[in-house]
Amino acid sequence: MLVSTLPDIKQTATFNAPIQKVWDSVSTSEGMSAWFMPNDFKAEEGHEFHIQSPFGPSPCKVLVIDEPHKLSFSWDTDGWVVTFLLEEKGDQTEFTLIHSGWKEEDAIVGKANQKAQGVRDRMNGGWVGIVNERLKKVVEG
Repeated sequence: MLVSTLPDIKQTATFNAPIQKVWDSVSTSEGMSAWFMPNDFKAEEGHEFHIQSPFGPSPCKVLVIDEPHKLSFSWDTDGWVVTFLLEEKGDQTEFTLIHSGWKEEDAIVGKANQKAQGVRDRMNGGWVGIVNERLKKVVEG
């Protein structure tokens, strides 16, 4: 029996802000804290850090830094990877968030102790607000 994994979460938004301002908001600890969650992130490949999530501190590791176009880090212990892609569009910036590494829908996500499908659905909704409202307000403010 083929078990299919859940699709990546993908959120794209265009901000009225220069790419460097958006990059600074997504690639620094202070910047990320303003729109995401408290953390001790550093933009260095291999840097291990923690995000203070509602379920407690989540161990993370920086995987890719390609300023100002791409940033990727592992998040928590379930195999998730979060990637930020930035593309300059004149005086605007197109920002894409990809949350990948989902298991099959019935797999239990450890900290939440719930099936992956339910966690993914909630996270998908959460990312919509985080990207389109909270991050937008920070970079366009």
